[in-house]
Amino acid sequence: MRLYLKLAWRNLFRNKRRTFIAGTAIGIGLASLIYVDALIIGMEENMIHSATASFLGEGQIHREGFRETFEVEKTIVNLDEITAQLEQEAIVSHFTLRTLNFSMISSPANVSAVSMVGIEPATERHLSQIDEALIEGAYFDGDGGHDIVIGSKLAELLEVGLGDRVVLTAAEAYTCDLAQAMFRISGIYHFNISDMDKAMAFVRLDKAREMLNLMGEAHEIAITFTDTKYDRAKDLPFWSSYSTGGNEALGWMELLPELEAAFELSSFSTWLIGLILFAVVALGIVNTLFMSLYERMFEFGVLRAVGTRPWVLARLILFEAASLAVVSSVLGMILGFIVTYIFAQTGIDYTGIEYAGVTFRDLLYPVMELKQYVYYPIWVFVFTTLIGLYPASFAARLKPAKAMRRSF
Repeated sequence: MRLYLKLAWRNLFRNKRRTFIAGTAIGIGLASLIYVDALIIGMEENMIHSATASFLGEGQIHREGFRETFEVEKTIVNLDEITAQLEQEAIVSHFTLRTLNFSMISSPANVSAVSMVGIEPATERHLSQIDEALIEGAYFDGDGGHDIVIGSKLAELLEVGLGDRVVLTAAEAYTCDLAQAMFRISGIYHFNISDMDKAMAFVRLDKAREMLNLMGEAHEIAITFTDTKYDRAKDLPFWSSYSTGGNEALGWMELLPELEAAFELSSFSTWLIGLILFAVVALGIVNTLFMSLYERMFEFGVLRAVGTRPWVLARLILFEAASLAVVSSVLGMILGFIVTYIFAQTGIDYTGIEYAGVTFRDLLYPVMELKQYVYYPIWVFVFTTLIGLYPASFAARLKPAKAMRRSF
């Protein structure tokens, strides 16, 4: 074994330029795969955070059928009992109550349809980033029951600013009578998410309940967990235990199925990119090994003439392929680490771009994981060694006389 390794290593560096070019090509392929995988992981984390932290939450509880119809009357069943249970849940970090209703907002200049969201400002801070997204005004400071926070695009449409008054019109539950209330704009936010910036208005939960005739009721409970592993677990007992009595509890994977589909597509894309890269690299590997083989055709002919068995020559070529894989993997890991580390520190600006229903709100940072520097190099080693079987079998079939004659 040591002899084969020594011979393979020596033969590999007989032509340093060729070995460097081939090793660099394979290394760049490996580095590209490491970087793409880190980028996709970072993209997934960014999208999940943008979707869940901005307003959605990691999970939600509704009345069955509410998400399909948004009927005002479909409030959560046994709300007090559920909130009491949530307070005792060890895996629940925070939760907040909301009311949701399609309403009409009007100003002296214009009118627009919006989703009026009733929130509890104190608990909502832990579930959404409304307070962080404010560009003007304050986040429900004081006890002003008629304060309202709207998006920047909605403010432009209504031609209003801080301190201006607007009127919300909504249909009451059970009676369908129209209820109106005047609000003072206390804050303007900008999420850089079109649907939120132009079509959502936030008021205090108590005022929203009063307008909708829903005292003590709520349409939605948004939840965050103590660990991110819980919101991805579809078989978590939490979901089934709260999906009873006419209610349904869902994680963000069910609330945003298009996001999960996008992640599956991204995972497939990683393997497709790897397949294409290794297919291209395979040509370089075969070319390098065959060029090395033809340069030593006379040596192989002599070895075969003095009685060297075919499998010995084949093993030597395979060891050369394995040595090339080791050199290339080391080079690829170093290059991949450098490139990924640079972008992991500086980030990539995709803010404002929408993909799979989610708008990137923060810089995208590639995420390095140990598996990228273990699994992918192993696959490069295995793949390169397997590619070496072809030139190895060719060397094993060489006829001594023909090999020595071809070298002249």
